[in-house]
Amino acid sequence: MGSRSLAYDAVAFDLLSALLDSWSLWDAVAGDRNVGRSWRRQYLQLASVTGRYRPYEEIVAEAAVAVGRSGDDATRLFERWGGLKPWKEVPAVLESLQRHVPIAVVTNCSEELAQTAVTCTGATFSVVVSAERAGWYKPNERPYNLALQELGVPAARVLFVAGSPFDVRGASAVGMPVFWHDRLGMRSEHPDLPTVAVESSLNTVVNHLEDRLDL
Repeated sequence: MGSRSLAYDAVAFDLLSALLDSWSLWDAVAGDRNVGRSWRRQYLQLASVTGRYRPYEEIVAEAAVAVGRSGDDATRLFERWGGLKPWKEVPAVLESLQRHVPIAVVTNCSEELAQTAVTCTGATFSVVVSAERAGWYKPNERPYNLALQELGVPAARVLFVAGSPFDVRGASAVGMPVFWHDRLGMRSEHPDLPTVAVESSLNTVVNHLEDRLDL
């Protein structure tokens, strides 16, 4: 990188969609890709309207039942939680970012599951905020604001990397510019959300740090 100032002072990430391919784990536990995707989307919807924290495991089980599965699927999912895999470019992207700025995670998980999932990325984060620790689920402003407080960086100077439309809304509402890592092509369902970029991979995230630099 060149000699001028970075565009952002930190980068924060959604965890389970932006950094990890949790969708494939849901599919594997369901035994069917279409069922797994429906279950995962139902979970996202339920979490987005839950507000104050209640056990994450309950919400995932309720989502399974809502799509015609057993709540026991959630138990099987959590038994395999340590097998979550990052998207293929994640290790290189996080390593590159960490040379220049602190990185953080804001995730709709219990604290225990958040810490396990963070380990699956292979990276060390300056701040990890779970919904349980914040006391509220995203897209409520509290989890994002707790991350900003612990980073010690103003919202406008933190690039948030979202994995779902709910995160785009939530992070934007607290003043963070949003890069939407739309791996599953959800943008067509939500075309008007405010973002600095919408990409199907994370490969260009680092470029957003560099846009004020002499390269």
